[in-house]
Amino acid sequence: MAIAVTAVALAACGPSSPPTGEGRTVPASSASTAPSPSAPLDSASPSPSAPLDSESPSRAPSAEPSPQPSALVLDERRVVAEGLDAPWSVAFLGATALVSERDSGRILELDGEGGVREVGVIPGVRAGGEGGLLGIAVHDGMLYAYFTAAGENRIERFPLDGDPLALGSGETVLAGIPAAGNHNGGRIAFGPDGMLYATAGDAGDRSSARDPAALSGKILRMTPDGGVPADNPYPGSLVYSLGHRNPQGIAWAQDGTMYASEFGQDTWDELNVIEPGGDYGWPDVEGAAGRAGLIDPVQQWAPADASPSGIAIAGDTLYIANLRGERLREVPLADPASSIEHLVAEEGRLRDVVVTPDGELWVLTNNTDGRGEPRPEDDRILGFARR
Repeated sequence: MAIAVTAVALAACGPSSPPTGEGRTVPASSASTAPSPSAPLDSASPSPSAPLDSESPSRAPSAEPSPQPSALVLDERRVVAEGLDAPWSVAFLGATALVSERDSGRILELDGEGGVREVGVIPGVRAGGEGGLLGIAVHDGMLYAYFTAAGENRIERFPLDGDPLALGSGETVLAGIPAAGNHNGGRIAFGPDGMLYATAGDAGDRSSARDPAALSGKILRMTPDGGVPADNPYPGSLVYSLGHRNPQGIAWAQDGTMYASEFGQDTWDELNVIEPGGDYGWPDVEGAAGRAGLIDPVQQWAPADASPSGIAIAGDTLYIANLRGERLREVPLADPASSIEHLVAEEGRLRDVVVTPDGELWVLTNNTDGRGEPRPEDDRILGFARR
């Protein structure tokens, strides 16, 4: 497998057929209306008997937010790596980039000199549907991996040793996270407090999302070895926030504010500010509902324009990789209800976005995951400079 490090002129591309979202059935057409989340809409919860991910009802569009200047340099894009197989997440050990592949269970190293090599294969990965090797993170020289195993999702950690780099023996951090063919969550990251956060989807069990006793439909917070922090909002519990359907992106602003992206069902995908102990309403509400005791998203979109997966924050800007929407969304944190769209229908499905140690923005395509239309060079990591 080879890395191509080249500059490619940014060119506009015509629209493609509607791509498939994560855990969704694609309707023939979909309105891309996204009212302001502060509007008193969706006061009635979606019918629990509605077919899973059915076509969104028609809604009147709201006024578009004022355009904001972009922080990205979009005149050129750099191909950092290509020929990847259903890549899912990127993490850094110092300046060394590591990539997870969902279906193969492999951890790959990008050596920065035009090569990709296998560091190791995570044992016990059971790929299927949206499950497999998902999010990775690095902390204190250990690789943390969230993956689907037999009948569960788990988080394990592995020493990263040697020259060349290799995976040591795994150690369980957390087992027993509910798993299914879809809605597995899967993103992990260390917060500014040194704690490990993990997103867990509802695994198809809607009622579990607002049940504090269940791990599904949650954002979880734990110590690096999987213990319960003493200051978690539910004593003795790893649950940090609840009422989530399928969150797949987490990131923190410089002031410590935590953001998360989330797949809705058939009406609204969401960008949320995460509060400890916060209830985000699924399955009783989807999108902004204005209900007491529930936290509304700061921005929401029709699924045809979104399916938000990985997110990253650089300075005062948040970036969101979108699968079905086939676009990179740029959100100024000074006005998180607004956004700028990039790469619309140009690179296909986008799974993750990360900021490198030297400040470049990397975007991970996901056209080989069984739902995209891969080109010969897919999947790729694209690099963009920032102003």
